[in-house]
Amino acid sequence: MHLHIDRLRLVTTLAALIATLSVYAAPAQMPATDAAQTPGPSEIVSALERVKNDPNLAPDQTIKVLRWRDATEERPTGRPTWLRWISGLFRWFEQLTRVLVWVAAVVMVAVLGVYIARNVRKYSVTHDVKTFVAPSHVRDLDIRPESLPDDIGIAARLLWDRGEHRASLALLYRGMLTRLAHVYSIPIRHSSTEGDCLALAASGLTRQRLEYVSRVVLVWQRFVYGRRDTHAATVYELCDEFARSLDYAAPLDAIRSGKAG
Repeated sequence: MHLHIDRLRLVTTLAALIATLSVYAAPAQMPATDAAQTPGPSEIVSALERVKNDPNLAPDQTIKVLRWRDATEERPTGRPTWLRWISGLFRWFEQLTRVLVWVAAVVMVAVLGVYIARNVRKYSVTHDVKTFVAPSHVRDLDIRPESLPDDIGIAARLLWDRGEHRASLALLYRGMLTRLAHVYSIPIRHSSTEGDCLALAASGLTRQRLEYVSRVVLVWQRFVYGRRDTHAATVYELCDEFARSLDYAAPLDAIRSGKAG
């Protein structure tokens, strides 16, 4: 810009200088016939105006430059302001609807996952219960329902009163194992120890039943492995509570026929 102004000033000065020299030098150098061709003041002013109006010598110039339009820049439109506001509102509703759809999809997937997990767990538990087959013996003890008397508590008490203490406690322990395997579907195996039976029963019995089972196991272990004498009152209590703690609503012969749970 400064270059254009300097050029304009230079041209203007040169034009004025040439005009001045022409005026003063005309009488001495030019013949009389050329005096009529000397430019007058009005012609000099006209020449200066043409120089000033020359676009190449103008102090300010307009240059058109191509550039990329910003993606966020909106094109000027002739729509009214209220129409643009309504258009923006609809765009906002569209974005909100999209977000709600995604949220609903995530919630549905989560609910479906929980539903599938619960059904798979339920099926696994049911399948395990149905496929469990109770053993006929646990170590050397016969726990088949048909090998036991109808009323185990009374039979065990009679054996104790006859002095057959080991047979009495063995009958209580065998009856307990039979109830756990055939009535409550506790997955007892042929090789299960007393501790294994207690651990398995803890997840399938109520607290009252589990306490009774623990007492039977404790008395049996003390007598068989610890060689400790057991008081008759303790044995009588176990015999009297057997049916109330471990029996079932169905009769014993229902288990023997395989119809009870």
